[in-house]
Amino acid sequence: MAPSVDGRSIAILAALPVSFVVMTVLGRFIEKRHDRPPLPPGPMPLPLIGNILSLDAKEPWLTYTHWRAIYGNLVFVRILDQDAVVINSQHVAEALLEKRSRIYSDRPYLATVEPFGWSISFSFTAYGDEWRLSRRLFHQTFRPESAIKFRPTQMRRAREMIVNLIDDPQHYHSHFATFSSSVAMSVVYDYQPSARDDPLVRVMENALALGLAVLTPESAVLLKMFPFLLKLPDWCWGSSIKRDAQASRNGMTDLTEVPFRYTQQHMTQNSSLDQFSMVAENLQRMEKQDDASKPMFETALKKAATTAIIGSYETTTAALMLFVLAMVSYPDVQRRAQAEIDSVIGSDRLPTFEDRASLPYVESVLRETLRWHPILPLVPHAASSDDIYEGYFIPKGATVIANIWGISRDEKRYPNASHFIPERFIDVNGALTDDDPARYVFGFGRRRCPGRYTADASVWSAIVTMLATVDFSSAKDDQGKVIDFTPQFTAGLTRSVLVFPCNISPRSHVHSGLVDVFRTGA
Repeated sequence: MAPSVDGRSIAILAALPVSFVVMTVLGRFIEKRHDRPPLPPGPMPLPLIGNILSLDAKEPWLTYTHWRAIYGNLVFVRILDQDAVVINSQHVAEALLEKRSRIYSDRPYLATVEPFGWSISFSFTAYGDEWRLSRRLFHQTFRPESAIKFRPTQMRRAREMIVNLIDDPQHYHSHFATFSSSVAMSVVYDYQPSARDDPLVRVMENALALGLAVLTPESAVLLKMFPFLLKLPDWCWGSSIKRDAQASRNGMTDLTEVPFRYTQQHMTQNSSLDQFSMVAENLQRMEKQDDASKPMFETALKKAATTAIIGSYETTTAALMLFVLAMVSYPDVQRRAQAEIDSVIGSDRLPTFEDRASLPYVESVLRETLRWHPILPLVPHAASSDDIYEGYFIPKGATVIANIWGISRDEKRYPNASHFIPERFIDVNGALTDDDPARYVFGFGRRRCPGRYTADASVWSAIVTMLATVDFSSAKDDQGKVIDFTPQFTAGLTRSVLVFPCNISPRSHVHSGLVDVFRTGA
């Protein structure tokens, strides 16, 4: 008679092979971890939540920069279940993000990109065919050789901005926004925004306000943890994120579709286009393609166009706001820059791009503006495969963050880094040094900002024209006392100073007749 086998024995027998498999896999995992190099140094993460409680929620770059002093130029951090490696050195960023760009050209997943409508920007598109097509279309228009063509428009718009600043100095931020977006709108859509209160500029300002605040790995944590927040009824507590996402998505749709339709209508009404337009040129090219490839091409074109508009508006406007803050806070810098312009150009004409090489101090002011308060404090990449750097293991899927703020605030490289000192970029002979913050503030590798040449030229044209024509000084109250203020900054993907009290007035040689010349464009 065969021995009886109870249920417990059957369970034990059944569990043996499963246990064997589990122990084998676990053993191999432990062995693999034991054999691989260590992760970069960093703070000890807590179970489940990692280092999220140790981060400055609004300004995480401050925490990362503080950790550099403790752990070095490569710091490992865990944000919830996401591995992250923070790069605090330009040298290390170039070694990884540029020299190994085949590994580090992807973007990390952000739970806020799709709900807030920002997938229309190819800056957030995963590395692949769609991203390559969008960037190629962008690069065809904004590559260095093409960017030179925009200089007349940049100078003309800079002089229009001066008129607005003199006529209506109180709304200087709005004038900067119009200038910043006008060049890109002209080049991309052949759309000429009005000098003030342009409706499309307002669409753009409204669209960007909500999204920029949540497009960072640290800010997207809440939605990653609780995706159901997007489905809560409007009356429920916590539903504000759903309403913000919807408003942002609607705004981004308008920002993409309204100017795109404008160009299509303009093409229909004008069969021969005299004005250059990235969208019009590529729509004509798309007509010659087979029907199967047209949808992807049109999507890539919309992404390239929208990315150009967003980038030109946000970065240039923020840079000009920082420049004005510096001129108000450091009047000696303003006087020295104006003295250089007066000695080289005089007071009978305005600066042009041909004068740029003769104005090294103005150039150093531009460099210090980019370094002083980086507009993109953190630039996230993603590792598409495992990597080893200087003995440290960087796992596949890790978010790799270039800490631009930390690079720009390195006291060894930039003594008194929190102060605005353009002279740090001038050598003993009065010439510019080789240190140019543009090499890191615009990002690294294949994800480096493709519009950086146009952005650089726009900021320079605005700065040199303002220095030549207007004075910036501290605002005063009715009793003539200086109005003290502490600069406030936005937090999120970009960092921009908010409007602050200041006085803007024409320089002594800028008389009403000269302003009329600016106004008419003569």
